[in-house]
Amino acid sequence: MLNDPQVLARITPGIQTLEEVAPDHYKAVSEVKIGPVKGRFSGDLRITDKNPEKSSVVELNQQSKIGNAKARITMGLHAIDDSHTEIQYSGEAQVSGMLARMGQRLIGGVVSSLSRQFFEALAREINQET
Repeated sequence: MLNDPQVLARITPGIQTLEEVAPDHYKAVSEVKIGPVKGRFSGDLRITDKNPEKSSVVELNQQSKIGNAKARITMGLHAIDDSHTEIQYSGEAQVSGMLARMGQRLIGGVVSSLSRQFFEALAREINQET
């Protein structure tokens, strides 16, 4: 599910469109609000370093009128048993422009909130499949 662009588009907060341009390379349009700063971003989303059923990396490079954002999220999958998998993730993000100036102190909280929304949506998606 984490490598399926249709699932990713449904469960990733803020994603408006996710269009495949090459294998594991997508044009992404998203809308994100960080405190008082809201923007529509467009750019690339790539899934790299894929190790099926073990790990992958999501790289995001987005631009907008209010600034740019780059992120790299590493996800590891660890089977607990036949029906449970643990997901571990880590990431780093860089922002620039007005987005960095106005929203810098809020970014940690926003990242936590977006991560929570992503995993809640993933859980709902999994429950619909079972």
